[in-house]
Amino acid sequence: MGNQARNLNDYEYYHVTTRGNKKKIIFLDDEDYMSFLKILKKTKLIYSNIRLYAYCLMPNHVHLLINSLKAKEIPKFMKRINLCYSIFFNKKYSCVGHVWQKRYLPKPILHHQYLQNCVNYIEANPVRAKICRNIEDYKWSSYKEHFLSVKYGLLDDFDE
Repeated sequence: MGNQARNLNDYEYYHVTTRGNKKKIIFLDDEDYMSFLKILKKTKLIYSNIRLYAYCLMPNHVHLLINSLKAKEIPKFMKRINLCYSIFFNKKYSCVGHVWQKRYLPKPILHHQYLQNCVNYIEANPVRAKICRNIEDYKWSSYKEHFLSVKYGLLDDFDE
């Protein structure tokens, strides 16, 4: 039996998570994190209707806050990111099989006032997980782009 279609709506915001298979670590070194971000950036160019507002790459999972003018592109966007990273990971570490546990999980942000809360939740994830003490010390989240004027060219403005 195939995967059931997801009910996604145009212009709706989604907190998307995707986790390493069996909760295993999927980012073993800085090159892994950088490769995922490069894949994310390239995939955003292909799916230009996708908007990215926050992200955090944790050792065994990923958080994204996205929306799309065309919601039907979200599954394609996520499939491409996860597939490309799986190919990279399996080749680099001479592995076979699944890198990701199940499909990505899109949770709709139903009230506009929760958007900033979601951004804060995503970017504070490393502090809650005790990976770092200060949010600004974590290299693999959108926090520096939002608050420290570092520009990686990944984020979109909420105004767009």
